[in-house]
Amino acid sequence: MLLVIGYAIGDMTDVLPGVLTLSDVANPSYASPQSARAASVLTGKADRTRAIDATAAQQLIDAFAADPSVGTDFSIVIADAKGTVVASHEPQAQREPASTMKTLTALAASSVLDMGSTLETEAYLEGSGQSATVYLKGSGDMLLGSGQSDPNHVNGRAGLGTLASDTAAALNQRGITSVTLKYDDTVFADPRYPATIAKNNPGNMYYTAVSSMAVDGGRQWTADDKHDPDLFTSYPLLSMTPAADAASTFAQRLTQYGITVNGDPSAQRVPQGLAPIATVQSATLAEIMAFTLRHSDNTLAEEFGRLLANATGNENSPTGATTAVKQELDKLGVSTNGLVMADCSGLSDGSRLTATTLVEVQERNVKIGAAVAQAEGLSIPGLVGTAKNRLTDQSVAGQLRVKTGSLAQVTSMAGNVSRTKGGLLSFAVIVNNPTNLYSARIAINKFMSSLAGL
Repeated sequence: MLLVIGYAIGDMTDVLPGVLTLSDVANPSYASPQSARAASVLTGKADRTRAIDATAAQQLIDAFAADPSVGTDFSIVIADAKGTVVASHEPQAQREPASTMKTLTALAASSVLDMGSTLETEAYLEGSGQSATVYLKGSGDMLLGSGQSDPNHVNGRAGLGTLASDTAAALNQRGITSVTLKYDDTVFADPRYPATIAKNNPGNMYYTAVSSMAVDGGRQWTADDKHDPDLFTSYPLLSMTPAADAASTFAQRLTQYGITVNGDPSAQRVPQGLAPIATVQSATLAEIMAFTLRHSDNTLAEEFGRLLANATGNENSPTGATTAVKQELDKLGVSTNGLVMADCSGLSDGSRLTATTLVEVQERNVKIGAAVAQAEGLSIPGLVGTAKNRLTDQSVAGQLRVKTGSLAQVTSMAGNVSRTKGGLLSFAVIVNNPTNLYSARIAINKFMSSLAGL
């Protein structure tokens, strides 16, 4: 009994590891907003039965088609809240979608995975004394922080500094001050790169291998890059060895907590029968999904496909991921006619889909039901995300939720609209091979901004 009481006192005073503490609870502080938008009159109620003027919808499409920068290789669909198409242009033509492909992956993954669950990164111990080995094992958290766990952000929610501190405390209790470090990167099998992704991934700028762990998605910021970890607009080079880099960071943190790490970390699967001595947990999958869509993160989109493949018994590979996404869409009743997925993000060369598929995916966002996490990270034109600056009518800011897509010869957008006079609609627009890419994007902006008035 005295031992129990003594340990409890040590726990509360933070001398020994545990959940008890006498320390003050940290109150998070938030920076003042840089700008504020004045409130306006609320839109009408979300009446799912409110009809759309088909003539007015077709006029918007005709105006878009009349822009010479768009060219002739484009598709558009406008559908009401029931999913009924009210106006369209070549809705069944196969087009390259760019990052609007991510909405398919988001819907499929959110329909199957437990989006309230987290991804654990754990430390295991084998042996004792001078022969002790610590294994670092990840389950897919590619948004690890390099320092302490950060409860106020998605990126860095689980910190390698916290894991190292807890690991060092556990080692000290066992009288261990020197270890060899191994890392287990086996949750995703090879290959890690979709077959045709290199064409649109010059210098590893937009995709790195899905891995069991990574710090900040493998982003290699320069020393003067300071930003909110959840909000950034630039894209630094990505590490080609994210799991090894995470292990090296963990080794550095162990050293800071008084544990000597012998040699460099090396890859090795955790032996069976061991139990973790320390664990940190990521943000929820729903939060990670929102981060993925908001930043159009190609690696995380591919990872959600791989997690879906593992959960559904498909092959642990890029092909298994795309197969799993298509299978789930078929189960949900989404049209997959003409769907060719070269990857789960839309970055790889060779993907094709129809605007019909895109709009049917978006139509799920205006229904009450499961898989709501697939819409959480959609950009809000005029306010946040990749479409923040693409609204041409600021009076409808906040009424749209969209996903953008862009490649060298592709500009696309899909989303949902809360109509100003009440009612809802979904839309999709894909332009391939425009005569002027920049001007075609402007044409999409005008089209998208006009939809709220239908």
